Amino acid sequence: MTTKVYFHDSCFDGLASAAVFSDFYRKKIRGDAEFAYEGLAHRAGQLFLDVQFDGDVNAIVDFKYSSDPRLTWWFDHHQSAFLNAQDERHFRADRSGRKFHDPTYSSCTKFITEMVREHFGFDSSSLSELIHWADVIDSAQFADARAAVELREPAMKLMMVIEGLRDPACSRRLIEDFQSKKLAGIMGLDWVQAAFRPLYERHIKSIEIIRQSATCTHGTVSFDISDHSDMEGYNKFIPYYLFPEATYCVGVSRSNFRSKVSVGSNPWSLRPRTHNLAALCERHGGGGHPVVGAISFAPEDLPMARRIAEEIARELRAES
Repeated sequence: MTTKVYFHDSCFDGLASAAVFSDFYRKKIRGDAEFAYEGLAHRAGQLFLDVQFDGDVNAIVDFKYSSDPRLTWWFDHHQSAFLNAQDERHFRADRSGRKFHDPTYSSCTKFITEMVREHFGFDSSSLSELIHWADVIDSAQFADARAAVELREPAMKLMMVIEGLRDPACSRRLIEDFQSKKLAGIMGLDWVQAAFRPLYERHIKSIEIIRQSATCTHGTVSFDISDHSDMEGYNKFIPYYLFPEATYCVGVSRSNFRSKVSVGSNPWSLRPRTHNLAALCERHGGGGHPVVGAISFAPEDLPMARRIAEEIARELRAES
């Protein structure tokens, strides 16, 4: 009996959500379950076009809803959780008791923890360290930008590994290790250290690349690093590390499968955020949370991504 868990790829909260769900499912629902994992990424077009839902049981965590009848479990905390109104109606009509959505939660990991306790009486406290750090990272509850960028904690180093690696086998290993090891122990594994070192070197270089590309005007940082195809997984707090006076940030990046506009807000800004960034991104086919959002385009639609990024930056600057 295979349980297939689909998770938000290249995301600490996504992998942590997969681990917490798997721990619950194995210990509470089916002790002999065998797990398979597949990462999902936001992109232009239909997100589930090539998703097979080929497990005996299929779960999605920390990613948009699918109305596919083969989907058994679903947990998400994004404001933009539904691809369309039909999917939302499908979710609202579901009576399985296995599909959950609440955009007020700061992380999907914490959301899963509380839902399985409330509805199934399951205690996830054995993974309390992982749950804590997933919540800190996904809601940017760091003391300051230095803590977010200088990566002193094992969890922060693992965040960079997760965001920088594109090897599904490595993601699966981390999800499995999250269920049985402390974060410092995982960070000390030889293969994780081997992955970390070049990513950390790239991280240091990325600070300078963004420094050279970025400008800050009327409280909004703008930059375009689409010429650096290996930079999509950059640390999202670098702009606020470089420009602590900024309230918002709009960045353009490109990978082999998408051009992307990232829109964020500075968690440490002295000026309050007044825009809902998820709603702003939804206008252009994207989404996210009120404090951070993104829009994905086909790789060849980079000119459109640049135009929309400039339009969003103008709107954010206009409030100053």
